[in-house]
Amino acid sequence: GRAMSPTHTRRRGRLYRYYVSQAVLKGTPDDCPVRRLPAAEIEAAVVDQVRALLRQPEVVVGTWRAARAEAPDLTEAETLATLERLDPLWDELFPAEQARIVRLLVERVEISPNGADIRLRTAGLASLVCDLGGIGAETRRAA
Repeated sequence: GRAMSPTHTRRRGRLYRYYVSQAVLKGTPDDCPVRRLPAAEIEAAVVDQVRALLRQPEVVVGTWRAARAEAPDLTEAETLATLERLDPLWDELFPAEQARIVRLLVERVEISPNGADIRLRTAGLASLVCDLGGIGAETRRAA
């Protein structure tokens, strides 16, 4: 229930990135059970979960339905093929592009002592499918 912000510190010339509770940053007492998280670990967990979610049938169907608003002729098979292409392509992307895609796809990440709950943006997935597949490009150019 508490917002977290990215921050960092340097020790002995090494950069340490982490996410910290807003209450900790403001110096106010906080009963939040998760006060600080190492950025690399939580970011890797979020990306791993997003990659796994993109393979789930209900996500594929939801993405296909949302993408049809922009590309009415899009098939479910084309949507699945496009989402499947993203996984092996991920490691080849520049970090800035990876970050852009995560911002496009992830609505919210909620952290608790029991794990992380990741909410995806279906509209973001639909936009990504259209971008990756070149689908709807003619429509966007014509507009």
